[in-house]
Amino acid sequence: MPTKFDPKIHHRKSIRLPGYDYTQAGAYFVTVVTWQRDCLFGVVVNGETVLNDFGKIVMEEWERGPVVRPNIELGAYIVMPNHFHGILVIDGNVGASRRLAPTGAISPKPGSLGAIMAQFKSIVTKRIWKLDENMNGTPIWQRNYYERIIRNEREMDAIWRYIEANPVNWGDDEENPQNLKS
Repeated sequence: MPTKFDPKIHHRKSIRLPGYDYTQAGAYFVTVVTWQRDCLFGVVVNGETVLNDFGKIVMEEWERGPVVRPNIELGAYIVMPNHFHGILVIDGNVGASRRLAPTGAISPKPGSLGAIMAQFKSIVTKRIWKLDENMNGTPIWQRNYYERIIRNEREMDAIWRYIEANPVNWGDDEENPQNLKS
């Protein structure tokens, strides 16, 4: 019999910076990992990522971000076999003409980094399910995502280099299933 939800026991601690408004102008480094670290998006060959159809969907949807959300810009990004890294810049001006999703108790604030990432993950998932009916209903992503607020140019440069070097360093990457210890 399932255990009844008890917020004192089952509460997940937020990994977000307390009190920070993720709709405000800023640069963010985000990482999203596939469910169970499955290599769904392609392979790395000779230090370069070779995307399959699922990986191309991830890339296409990330690149569509500024088209559907004019308040964002993209920096460096990379689709890896089982995760994704990207730099996202929010200009803080959601705009009155932009259609916003209704808010709820558990929904991220419209125009926030959380809303952007939730929409990105959802659209990628739906497109993969539509492309491959055998995947329909199968989780694509781990819950949540990692983010870091980029505070200055030095951090931006270091993160940019990290993203660009990710395929070359895949052999040593902790997300590489060949490096995971049983």
